[in-house]
Amino acid sequence: MGIVRPPPQDKLIVGLLAGDDDLLREASRRLTREFGEIDLRSESWSFEATEYYRDELGDDILRQFVSFKALVSPDRLAEIKRTTNDLEQRFCHDLAVPSTARPVNIDPGLISLAKLVLATTKDHAHRIYLGRGIHAEVTLRYVDRKWTPWPWTYPDYAARTYHTFFDQVREVLKGQYRDAGDSPSEPRL
Repeated sequence: MGIVRPPPQDKLIVGLLAGDDDLLREASRRLTREFGEIDLRSESWSFEATEYYRDELGDDILRQFVSFKALVSPDRLAEIKRTTNDLEQRFCHDLAVPSTARPVNIDPGLISLAKLVLATTKDHAHRIYLGRGIHAEVTLRYVDRKWTPWPWTYPDYAARTYHTFFDQVREVLKGQYRDAGDSPSEPRL
């Protein structure tokens, strides 16, 4: 029988999609009020992986990621996703647009030493229900010192574009473990 232990804490990251830099900045500001200080911010990329968001966000979509200094327990992911959904709704209200028109897409996830997990409201065969209407999927795994996609990984996450940022987040996480005297083991695959 295995010994039940609390899991190591993870790095909270949030993927943002918006039609302009001002909305990305405002989303980061609002996220800081909810989750504390941002410790890393990616560059912003032109998002062309899918047309799925064009009706909500327009034709010129930008993608950016942020990570937060405070580590979080992985069992908070459903709560965090519900908070980011509420933030999306507040953007609609503040910009006086219908709640179906999402001016900013805010998707939280967790980076551990072994994986990147994203939260979603959509169920599928490869997703686990967390509760309160939220599911989780392991989107990337860390194998042989690189992020590796699964067959279901979103194309933009599978491409190496974002992986440098995810590497930086992972390195900060390792440093935080060291500073706290924790030593979660590196993945062995």
